[in-house]
Amino acid sequence: MEIQFHGANCITLATKQARVVIDDNLADLGGKPVIRTGDVALFTSAHADPAQAAKIVIDQPGEYEVSGVSIYGIAARAHMDEEKQSTATMYKLIVEDVRILVTGHVYPELSDAQLETIGMIDVMFVPVGGNGYTLDGIGALKLIKKVEPKLIIPTHFDNKGLAFPVPQQELELALKGIAMEPKETVGKLKLKSSDLGDALQLIILEQS
Repeated sequence: MEIQFHGANCITLATKQARVVIDDNLADLGGKPVIRTGDVALFTSAHADPAQAAKIVIDQPGEYEVSGVSIYGIAARAHMDEEKQSTATMYKLIVEDVRILVTGHVYPELSDAQLETIGMIDVMFVPVGGNGYTLDGIGALKLIKKVEPKLIIPTHFDNKGLAFPVPQQELELALKGIAMEPKETVGKLKLKSSDLGDALQLIILEQS
């Protein structure tokens, strides 16, 4: 599997069978969309644009199996939801035996039922830009401690060329809240399940 980061919360996961695109809202932020014909498109919040080029568009809880990728949408309270609202969707994906969690803009307190559904996670994508719009480093750390992934990849910080409704923190500032040093910074991450060790690691993906 090859993983790329495109800014904001947008990630692509590519295998020989499928290309999964997560939260391609880049056009709304002044960027260039990355969804292509035949992609599997996931959105962690309700999405008005049907993204017609995609093979399938998923923006709500449920269980799906597409092109060898298992997808579990988990209802969650969004970062700016009221206490009993659940307008966000987290996704657990199983891609080539790698268990991935995409949190999106969630409130950092997860229930026991949510954690049971999430289960064991290898790779976790978590926003860190803060400023009331999404999780900051401290909120991200709360999720990390609950989920206990093997690898963390931060998203949604101050990305070049994108205009956020609320300015986002620079990555260096956000990482102070997580209190971890990155193992490495890469343009693309090629990952197999056998690459994952037991020790928690943080990897920075450069915006492509």
